[in-house]
Amino acid sequence: MLLFLFWSSFVIALSGAMIPGPVLTATVSEVMKRGFIAGPLIVLGHGLLEIVLLVMLVGGMGDWLLLPQTRSILGYVGGAILMVMGAHMIFTARSAAVQAQETTASAPPPLHGPVLAGMLTTLSNPYFYIWWATIGLGYAAFSLEQGRLGLAVFFSGHILADLAWYALIAFGVASGRRVCPPPVYRLILSACGLVLIGLGFWFVRYGAVTAGLLT
Repeated sequence: MLLFLFWSSFVIALSGAMIPGPVLTATVSEVMKRGFIAGPLIVLGHGLLEIVLLVMLVGGMGDWLLLPQTRSILGYVGGAILMVMGAHMIFTARSAAVQAQETTASAPPPLHGPVLAGMLTTLSNPYFYIWWATIGLGYAAFSLEQGRLGLAVFFSGHILADLAWYALIAFGVASGRRVCPPPVYRLILSACGLVLIGLGFWFVRYGAVTAGLLT
């Protein structure tokens, strides 16, 4: 179960990281100014915020998250959103690949270090709040069944996916190479989309089992 927690969390986080957004733009910008190390430092800023949010979500809600009714509802909601995300990722893979290739450096505000850039671009992304209020909360409830170790495994898979992807982007920008051609990018996005749909069905079934509707 811990292995499933890790790899499913990794794939879901990788799917979100690959979608072009403010963190990608900041990564390109900071790497052009500071070199490869800026990529991991941006993920550090992003991850610090997520740790704070996860502690806030779970800290005062641990007992509530373990209630069967809560886990069932979060399973249904999280599963449905995962399926929608997966379908959207498949249908928009081509345009996302083009957008990712065309992403250029933005002009960051003064004193914009990589860690701070990771925090600010994360806070400016509405998807961040939606994800943690639905899928993230559902995963937290599921992982808490394995205790604190389960929660740590879930977050480890999540943040390592971000680190792997943005380190790859940073390497490409710093070396002037195209590390992921558009056809490969589309293929990876589509594959991730299919996995998300499968995980979505699994989460919906988990909600039904928790509610006693399935065995």
